[in-house]
Amino acid sequence: MFKSANVGTTDRAIRLIVGALLVLSLFVPLPMLSGGGPVVHWGLPLIGLVLIATAVVRFCPLYRMIGASTCRTD
Repeated sequence: MFKSANVGTTDRAIRLIVGALLVLSLFVPLPMLSGGGPVVHWGLPLIGLVLIATAVVRFCPLYRMIGASTCRTD
């Protein structure tokens, strides 16, 4: 599917946790975010879905563009 993985194990775990929390922000009312309107209401869960997707496929296009990788090199 992709040439090579560039998201390591720790990075994947962080992406999954933060992504899940951002997706849950759609269902849990957060008073501090109430003034953000629909951009915040729908934007945060969308970012969460992107984080989860990149964790699942172990590939981040942004990392590819800047030449970064959090995978171990043995």
